[in-house]
Amino acid sequence: MRAIVQRVKESRVEVKGRTVGAIGPGILVFLGVGKGDSEKDSMYLAEKIAGLRIFPDAEGLMNLSLMQSGGAVLVVSQFTLWGDCRKGRRPSFARAAGPETARELYEAFIRCLREKGLEVATGRFREMMDVFLVNDGPVTLMLDSEKVF
Repeated sequence: MRAIVQRVKESRVEVKGRTVGAIGPGILVFLGVGKGDSEKDSMYLAEKIAGLRIFPDAEGLMNLSLMQSGGAVLVVSQFTLWGDCRKGRRPSFARAAGPETARELYEAFIRCLREKGLEVATGRFREMMDVFLVNDGPVTLMLDSEKVF
């Protein structure tokens, strides 16, 4: 499972011109589910993201986690994180999970964040979305559960 994590001042997702999810300060997560991913991957990334110390403390140092800072999370499904561009000019998405599995693990990830008491907004799974954000920093990180297990 892969995630692009961006610290934001605010972010929102629109589908067909209508806002479906929005947050103030916090984290925007683009989440991609790959073949072979399991609920263990969802739990790992949710734990990791909730605990990442990427928010400034009183001295301006990145010492606070999302949970400590009181920020929210906006989660957007993003199968294109599994795009393989090594051959040719058209990405291959052969390593992305199928829609049923991806939805199940996307929802497990969201559930895990909510169980931690975090405010979570979402995009719409398998919809064309317009994503708006004001990046804070900018702070952008890439996480991959495959690199861990």
